[in-house]
Amino acid sequence: MTMTRTSHAFAPPVMQARRWLEGVTFAAERPLINVSQAAPAQIPPEGLRAAIAGAAMNETDAHLYGAVLGRDDLRAEVAAQWSAAYGGRIGARNVAITSGCNQAFCAALAALCDEGDEVILPTPWYFNHKMWCDMTGLHAVPLPAGAGLLPDPEQAASLITPRTRAIVLVTPNNPGGVEYPSDLVRAFFDLARQRGIVLIIDETYRDFDARTGAPHDLFTDPDWNDTLIQLYSFSKAYRLTGHRVGALVASPARLAEAEKFLDCVAICPNQLGQIGALWGMRNLAQWLAGERAEILDRRAAIADHMPRLAAQGWELKGAGAYFAYLAHPFAESSDALAPRLVRDAGVLLLPGTMFTPEGDASGARHFRIAFANVDRAGIGTLMDRLAALDGPGWPLAPKGPSA
Repeated sequence: MTMTRTSHAFAPPVMQARRWLEGVTFAAERPLINVSQAAPAQIPPEGLRAAIAGAAMNETDAHLYGAVLGRDDLRAEVAAQWSAAYGGRIGARNVAITSGCNQAFCAALAALCDEGDEVILPTPWYFNHKMWCDMTGLHAVPLPAGAGLLPDPEQAASLITPRTRAIVLVTPNNPGGVEYPSDLVRAFFDLARQRGIVLIIDETYRDFDARTGAPHDLFTDPDWNDTLIQLYSFSKAYRLTGHRVGALVASPARLAEAEKFLDCVAICPNQLGQIGALWGMRNLAQWLAGERAEILDRRAAIADHMPRLAAQGWELKGAGAYFAYLAHPFAESSDALAPRLVRDAGVLLLPGTMFTPEGDASGARHFRIAFANVDRAGIGTLMDRLAALDGPGWPLAPKGPSA
């Protein structure tokens, strides 16, 4: 087979997991619990949908090419709200709107890196970040998370070479759910500045952070844009997954480089999605607060149900935003167990092997649960099914600490 850019990357994990459902039926009284994907399944609120519908019917430019870096009004709104939220100084010229947050990440690396360069990714990592590095000839350097699933800046410093261009942090974390402390984020920022590289901080799930106030102080630095690139997604906050709207916050010079990439892959972000995102930012603050409260209650439900799983050897490694990351007690690897969970328990989740380097022992010991679409009662049912896994088909691993 001829080698291509895509042949260097693995298959999309969520699509792979969906194929485990083929040929499996679920009784009406025991339906599938799908905790595999971190995306809201509900449609946007009626007011937002009405704004999109009105634009589709009445605004000519909603159907035409727009600016590559996004609509001026949305860029200005992000800049104003981010400046207020983070206590910093962010201008519209620092904001680009992208076709989803994944595209923002790809554009950032395109603006920063050349083939053969290195990007430090804490593990467990977000698999699409690893895939993009693989497909573009970049070397993803794993930085194994330590206690509490937190990466260590000193360990990261030891991994920096002359080819290192960026360190990537995701907080609240995907897949671990962990919210990185402000002082830890600041330590990574200071490290990046000292070593002349960039800190990319993916805050896709910032709207569901359990903390009040700004989760970090990086934007208060008057020269933040010499070191920091921030990524954001409107999909999770306003249920706009199908409209593909994200944001990239960086220096104007870096956005000028990103614009070259964006012009080639999408020309401009979706106009109707941008209109919806702007309406959401201006009108849905109270509604979004309710969404956050619901997600935080689901996080609490995970913790409430953990004692009985812990008695069987399970361990909750992290929980927050849309995710819980669990160490399982079984002898087999998570990638072998996950397809069997569909058949034996009616549960679709992702194995830790999808978030770690090939052969990484920690990936074999963990599962990711994405609970954005499972309420407190559903989480109770999920935990019931996990607690019921026993017998010859589910032998336990020897006693000892999980990796």
